[in-house]
Amino acid sequence: MDFKKLNNNEKIPFISFGVFDINPEDTKKAVLDALDVGYRSFDNAQVYYNEKEVGQAISESEIPRDDLYLTTKVWVSNSGYDKTMKSVNKSLEDLQTDYLDLLLVHVPFGDYYGSYRALQDLQKEGTALSIGVSNFDPARLLDLDMHNDVTPQVNQVETSPYYQQYGANEMMKKLGVAHQSWGALADGENNLFSNPILVDIAEKYGKTTVQVIFRCLIDRGIPFSCKSLKPHRMKENIDLFDFKLNKKEIEKIRQLDSGEDPFEEYFSAELVEDFCSEIV
Repeated sequence: MDFKKLNNNEKIPFISFGVFDINPEDTKKAVLDALDVGYRSFDNAQVYYNEKEVGQAISESEIPRDDLYLTTKVWVSNSGYDKTMKSVNKSLEDLQTDYLDLLLVHVPFGDYYGSYRALQDLQKEGTALSIGVSNFDPARLLDLDMHNDVTPQVNQVETSPYYQQYGANEMMKKLGVAHQSWGALADGENNLFSNPILVDIAEKYGKTTVQVIFRCLIDRGIPFSCKSLKPHRMKENIDLFDFKLNKKEIEKIRQLDSGEDPFEEYFSAELVEDFCSEIV
């Protein structure tokens, strides 16, 4: 597995297994299967409601903790310094670990400044090796960076062929923040997997269109998370290191970028109301 160096000299794997939207009763098996095919990095969040099952799977696997990379995210209902501290202790308990490789503020709502101060203290004490944010647009990321002592190591944002985030990526590079992708496959919307540009590139390398999408992220220097409940798909999703896209191919894929968020707008009043009413 390849890694990207962060601004604190820690490293993040380019590929993580995401457990978003996996039912708790299915999570332990999914994580054990992912471990079996070679995943060592797991992307979680308090609001996924399956941290405990991830912890159970990791404990049963007997894989040394130092060989794993665990990420979780603090939800908005736990925002603020004290609530963040308390909730992270619960996440550690559920994940059966005494430290996190990466700890993120999940959304820029609530008292996320208080949460980020807590993350900085957790990093100082070694409970979180790296810290950062998720779903922060360039303006909010810059504001947070300008008013805190520690520049976030990571900003995890939606990034797919339809929404490639080149502008946000440039800001992150300027600040020294690693760009990590979620939603890389855009739920397969608009016949993404049969898109002629992706199909042509995939046929050239003897790969699938999904593998081309993931490889494009790697070649842009963007780590990502992916998910499947099928072991053969899990294996396929990490079989990405025997080919590389050239600049011309990356530019062809850039033609698919609409510049518009194909999912929900993260700064709409409706979404803020929805997210802030979700209690973890």
